Amino acid sequence: MKFDNIMDGSGDGGFSFNDNLSLNLEIRAQQELIDQLYSMIQIRFIEQKIANMRKMGHIGGPVHLGAGQEAIAVGISKYLRKSDKIFSGHRSHAHLLAMGSDPYRLFAELLGKSTGLTKGMGGSMHLWDGPNGIYGAVPIVAGTVPLAVGAALALKMQNKNDISVAYFGDGAIEEGVVHESLNLARQLRVPVLFVCENNLFSSHMHISQRQPSNSVARFSKANDIETETLDGNNIIDVENTASRLIDIARNEKMPVFMEAITYRHYGHVDWQEDTDVGINRSPSDLKLWKLKDPIVRLESALLSVNFLNKDELHKIKTDINNKIDLAWSLAFDDSGAESKSLLNFVYKN
Repeated sequence: MKFDNIMDGSGDGGFSFNDNLSLNLEIRAQQELIDQLYSMIQIRFIEQKIANMRKMGHIGGPVHLGAGQEAIAVGISKYLRKSDKIFSGHRSHAHLLAMGSDPYRLFAELLGKSTGLTKGMGGSMHLWDGPNGIYGAVPIVAGTVPLAVGAALALKMQNKNDISVAYFGDGAIEEGVVHESLNLARQLRVPVLFVCENNLFSSHMHISQRQPSNSVARFSKANDIETETLDGNNIIDVENTASRLIDIARNEKMPVFMEAITYRHYGHVDWQEDTDVGINRSPSDLKLWKLKDPIVRLESALLSVNFLNKDELHKIKTDINNKIDLAWSLAFDDSGAESKSLLNFVYKN
């Protein structure tokens, strides 16, 4: 992927994108691509629902949304197993949903219901879904990265053919524990996939104000880790890269690093579109990035090669919306977590 070191914080950050997905579609199974589109649309619609419900006051705690970044989780999860160990941070909804987490249980968790993924005790930023491979999402920046390395070491010692995955943002790369984890993972030769979703913003500050380069891949390269920087809004690029890197991690028992360049449509937290903790992002930048929307790009490509028509696309979206509305309604009517159970899950057993 071409990278130009443009440091003014404008436009696409200096990365060069190939917008013609249709050139790469013919060699792929039609239904497989439609399934990937379905998954991305479902994640987008779920997060839009969350944003609206948070704005209306139905969700009490803050939510960190990743709308615009769906291709990363969906493309990577295609090659993951339920037995893999996946760790995430505060912007984790897509990672769970791409692995098959139930939207109803996610909604219930955000509503503080006992039927939630963590029994209504965790909310948006403290999620767990072990049966679907999700072993922790926490709001402590980079907090799960060393856990993923530890999980990978355990998998290696147990002679399992599974891997661990650490999702984090470009802001996390400025935490010392990430560099320690990269070094340790390489020294111990453990099967972990590091995924940096580089959306160019750490909370409210553009990467050009924090780093001498818009790319963070140099840190993994310094630790002699196989690394790729790619267009994170191109589902085909994400799938191709994930397939290669996960194969290395799984079969060669080595750490690998993916830097996926992307951009979130919402601000750092909650439903506002163009603000990051009170700091205005450029409306022109947001407009430019929405032209690179991963869902719109795949839709256009599928329509252009007649893998999908507009009526079929409308039916997909209607079906997803109906399922989401039903899941929200069911979760909303569930019983809340009881205060007397607050201490029940502090200690195991």
